[in-house]
Amino acid sequence: MVSSSSVWFKKRIWVAPILLAAILITVQVLATIFGLSFYRNYFYLVMIVFVVVLVAFLSERVEKVRSLNQLNEELEEERKKLEAANQELESFAYSVSHDLRVPLRAIDGFSRILVEDYEENLDEEGKRLINIIRENTKKMSQLIDDILQLSRASRQEMNLTKLDLESLFQSAFKELEQSHPDRDIRLEMEPLPPVYGDRTLLGQVISNLLANSIKFTSPRKTALINVGFQVGKNEYIYHVQDNGVGFNMKYSGKLFGLFQRLHGQDEFEGTGVGLSIVQRIIRRHGGNVWAEGKVDEGATFYFSLPIRNDIN
Repeated sequence: MVSSSSVWFKKRIWVAPILLAAILITVQVLATIFGLSFYRNYFYLVMIVFVVVLVAFLSERVEKVRSLNQLNEELEEERKKLEAANQELESFAYSVSHDLRVPLRAIDGFSRILVEDYEENLDEEGKRLINIIRENTKKMSQLIDDILQLSRASRQEMNLTKLDLESLFQSAFKELEQSHPDRDIRLEMEPLPPVYGDRTLLGQVISNLLANSIKFTSPRKTALINVGFQVGKNEYIYHVQDNGVGFNMKYSGKLFGLFQRLHGQDEFEGTGVGLSIVQRIIRRHGGNVWAEGKVDEGATFYFSLPIRNDIN
């Protein structure tokens, strides 16, 4: 292991000829003043060494700058290729998901006709198999809808305006609450600062986060959801906290991965796309998203958005 002192010495060794030249110039001046003899050949020799070292040092610096510029150009080229590949992949996913709707509707429609018109000709096993077909077409349809939403989250043009997040949270909660009339779901929300963003996309973020909390608090008699914020460095950090089943932080890296699930389909329904949509939208707004949780102690999802002083 190289010591810090040796690194310091290597970085500054080129200063030695400069110091030596400065000393010799000073000595020559003093010798002239006091009438002392000084061999000019030594002086010229040291000056030549100084020039050679200085040229070598500058050449090394120029080569480093050239290498860095070349590396930056290569990275920019790779970034463009990756961006183009992502756009092609998103377009493909959008097209395939859209085209799959028609055959899915046909499968669901014909299986429904079998149940409604030919039920008396089917035994219990036949009815069970048709129900399985219909359940799976329903799941596939939901997955396609989520993939299309994910694609729109990346492709949709953003219309950035001043937004009242409190009203977005309230309206999204009321809509979701109506879908669960048999549950006791309570929302606590502190006053939230306005933010600059796309109403439709951030509305999707809020709806997905609230839906996530509602889903994973289903085992609780009373679901408690808390929404608040804190001021970070040039950003607002919002949170959505619940008293649900939580998760093991060891697997937190999987939360926002596409089709990643920490719970089985038999425990909680879903496609594993909702949080990926949240992450994609927040990143498009220049923010970040992360989560904290403990098993059986609930979870807290955070997302940050840049502060714009001109909208306060």
